[in-house]
This record gives sequence, C-alpha cells and structure tokens, in this order.
Amino acid sequence: MTINERKEGDVLILSLKGNIMGGPDADTFYNKVKEELDGGCRKIVLDLSGVKLMNSSGLGILIKTFKPVKEAGGDFFLANVSEKIDSLFMITKLYTVFTAFDTVDKALEAFQA
Repeated sequence: MTINERKEGDVLILSLKGNIMGGPDADTFYNKVKEELDGGCRKIVLDLSGVKLMNSSGLGILIKTFKPVKEAGGDFFLANVSEKIDSLFMITKLYTVFTAFDTVDKALEAFQA
C-alpha cells in the first residue's frame, strides 16, 4: 500500500493505493495520521479510489486510526469507496461509524457545511 498526501486548506487528503491488509502498512498509516493530529490537523479525507482489496486487518487499521481523530475533536471521512469495499462496510455495519462520500470533492464540501 502506498500513501499519497495533499492538503486542501485545512483538510488533509490521504490517497491510498494497493491493498489494505494490515502488517507494516498499518503502522505507517497510523503514524502518519497521528503525526498530522499532533501538528493540529483535525480534518482528514481518506481517498480509497486506488484500493483494490481490504480485509479485516485493513478494517482494523481504519478503526484504530479513526479513534484518535475523533478523540482530538476531528473528523475522518471516506471517499471513493469501491463497490467491493462498500459491501465490506455494509456487512460489518461500519457505516454506522464512518461517513463516506462518492468523491473527495463531496467530502471536502461536507467540511465546509
């Protein structure tokens, strides 16, 4: 998994590519988000358009990362969730935890509302 980042105003957009399966990628992703939180960033969009596969360990990464964002008073939105990953979120009922948008632009608009 690779992580590309960019900022739109005060929103951090993290674009993931590859598979989210746990392992060392979990620590890399978590540490990146934690570093941004420590720097004052409270608005994060996770662009999943480049993610091909996610397993339960991948879901665990998202949940582990979501918690400190919320505890810091921030928001963590998902964008561009593929049909395959969408079904995983539906089955696990994680849409009761995460907010997802069709595009990064729509997620950005939600921060402005």
